[in-house]
Amino acid sequence: MHELSAEVRSAEFTPAYRRMPLAVLSKRARRAVAGLAECRACPRECGVDRLADRWSACKTGRYARVSSYFPHFGEEDCLRGWQGSGTIFFSHCNLRCVFCQNYDISQAVRPGSTRGGEAPGRLAGMMVELQDLGCHNINLVTPEHVVPQVLEALDQAVRAGLTLPIVYNTSGYDAIESLHLMDGIVDIYMPDFKLWSEVRSRTYLKAADYALRARAAILEMHRQVGPLVIGADGLARRGLLIRHLVMPGFLDETRAILEWIADRLGPRPYVNLMDQYRPAGRVGGGRYTEIARPVGAEEFAEAVRIADSLGLRLDRRSPDPGFRRKLRWT
Repeated sequence: MHELSAEVRSAEFTPAYRRMPLAVLSKRARRAVAGLAECRACPRECGVDRLADRWSACKTGRYARVSSYFPHFGEEDCLRGWQGSGTIFFSHCNLRCVFCQNYDISQAVRPGSTRGGEAPGRLAGMMVELQDLGCHNINLVTPEHVVPQVLEALDQAVRAGLTLPIVYNTSGYDAIESLHLMDGIVDIYMPDFKLWSEVRSRTYLKAADYALRARAAILEMHRQVGPLVIGADGLARRGLLIRHLVMPGFLDETRAILEWIADRLGPRPYVNLMDQYRPAGRVGGGRYTEIARPVGAEEFAEAVRIADSLGLRLDRRSPDPGFRRKLRWT
């Protein structure tokens, strides 16, 4: 049982990593980076020596590569707030989703190298810069393959005065050992749960074990941070927020995922059902024709009905840009 303390709900909330002694954070970062010598940072467990700037499935060598970083106003209301979520988009990915809407930075970009990566001081500087711009959090997008590099940079960022909550924004294809390294550091876990079946995971994500890994990862995330807590100002403080992209013709996948969430994560888990699927990536031009269309309005409405029938707490975005002046969170 996770107790929702007054301190967690308050505006004076202190991020988890600020309660961790710097010596402990530094030691954990060093241990994580040392593991790159025989990398098992993600479920691919390639075992390559990334310290020597080699790479395999994630196409990332010694240093993380960043596609862009900026205050993002397209996230959930409880993350974007009124000054944006401080989003850092990492290049490359350990999945090969054929429909990826960020295909240009996840799969099409050239493999990384030391020359193309971000040294830890530079990555730390991005975090502090986003804080200086007034962002509400540091939102790490697709960090599954760069957890050691994130910890290495965070160690420096904390010493430089970083005080924002960390959002771990992931595909759900995470190694448990990497999540253990982030325990006590991440405040808000935001995994996708894309597909349930092994056959479709193999076909569309190129990872037959995706659902197995995602279930284990989400349970570990929930163990660490519990259900999502939103403060009186409407901002997420701590907890688990699960995203699920509703796909055309896959309502059986949606139902299985939502039923598992309701069954395993206690009362009213927080879920964002997303309706923005469109043919992208390698879909189209005669390929993957079964998903080469947008999600229908009735399909999405049925997904919402399923979630409501299970008692899930759904993210419902305000269409009004001035929502911060009007919204009341319960």
